[in-house]
Amino acid sequence: MPGTEPARGEDRRPGEEPPAATGFAGRLRALIAANPVSSWDLWTKPRRMVAFLLAWDAIAVALLTFGVIASPSPDLVDWGRFAILAGCATVHIQLTRRQEERRRNRVTAVHIDLTGIWVFPAALLLPIPLTLLLIALLRVQRWFNSRRPPHKFVFTSFTHAVSALLAHYLYQTFASAELARLSPANSLQVFGILMLVGFSYAALQAIVIGGLLALGGTSAPTLRNVLGTKDDNLLELSTISLGTIATILLVNIPPAIVILVLITVLGNRLAEINQLQSEARTDPKTGIFNVRGWSESAERALARAARGGETLALLMIDLDHFKWINDTYGHPAGDDVLRTVAQTLDEITRPKDIIGRFGGEEFLILLPDVDSTAAKVTSERIRTAIADQRIVTTDKRGGSALITGRTASIGVALLAVNGTTLEQLLQAADAAVYTAKEGGRNQVRFADANLPSE
Repeated sequence: MPGTEPARGEDRRPGEEPPAATGFAGRLRALIAANPVSSWDLWTKPRRMVAFLLAWDAIAVALLTFGVIASPSPDLVDWGRFAILAGCATVHIQLTRRQEERRRNRVTAVHIDLTGIWVFPAALLLPIPLTLLLIALLRVQRWFNSRRPPHKFVFTSFTHAVSALLAHYLYQTFASAELARLSPANSLQVFGILMLVGFSYAALQAIVIGGLLALGGTSAPTLRNVLGTKDDNLLELSTISLGTIATILLVNIPPAIVILVLITVLGNRLAEINQLQSEARTDPKTGIFNVRGWSESAERALARAARGGETLALLMIDLDHFKWINDTYGHPAGDDVLRTVAQTLDEITRPKDIIGRFGGEEFLILLPDVDSTAAKVTSERIRTAIADQRIVTTDKRGGSALITGRTASIGVALLAVNGTTLEQLLQAADAAVYTAKEGGRNQVRFADANLPSE
């Protein structure tokens, strides 16, 4: 009709794309529209993983609903604390958005979210509805740089919320009255209780998310890629510790909590640097040391052994006929074999032994405080363990395949017997591997008892 403005979007030309979503709400709607439930990657996962995820989500909804119904209404103090935590957390997220996106994109298994620094005090001090509101606020902001499948994001969000619910009830039961009258006399007790509550908060997340990863969220699950590395867990401990400090400050000196924003921004930066340093020393396919990382650690162990006049052995492990696996089953199957072998080596060696991937199908192990007899026993145990492996993988067509009966040739070099430097020991162990190959493979051979020439 004359004088009537066209409806929104009716003035577009045929075939013209609708305008890009702008603003926070527009971006959120665009993300939801681009990820309909029917297209989620979840439905391609193993059934046991899907069942676990859906069951946990249902349990979480029930628990959180009960928590909201049973929670008292927020008062002005609660809303004030919520505003402080929400403001600090938002500043933290926005100032570290680029760093967090880079860090997340490099993570292949466990990721530690540093926003727990703000969620933990909320879980302890706020009514449950406000705690859930804060979690929702933070998770929505994280969605724009998480770039994770929606089912994982929803699952993780529910896990954060249920962990907060657990922390809330533990705190209300054991420490709320004590923190309100904090004094030097009860400070140690209060701090200890807060740390135990924090441990419970983190442990529930680790168990639930680790359980999902073990059921199919990662190939060849290990303790390292299910529960995280030592550095991951230290970072989690630091997060809970800062959350505990934030709780105490929020009760006693609320304005001082702003200082933690600077600390968390710096913490994100340090976490990214630490991750980069770790990745520079880690083999991406197996999760163990690469040549650089192994060499650095091995050189230090060798220097200690030389100073103390201690024994030391170097093992070079070469997987027999590895090319046949790639040619027969495909390279993804070959990668599964490498990961499984690395996991086996990690499980049957000591914590102080240094394991690395030398390249291709070769692995290295440095064994401190080991003589020839112990080196022989360890090498045979490794050879037998590799031969006993049953590796479930896929073939070239994507079907299920089982690889068994794989073998390895192992060369052993001894400190002082075959060399005094790492390069000499590597040369000697490499020569011993060739001797094992020429002798029929699937055997352990020691390097000749003479020093290689310089």
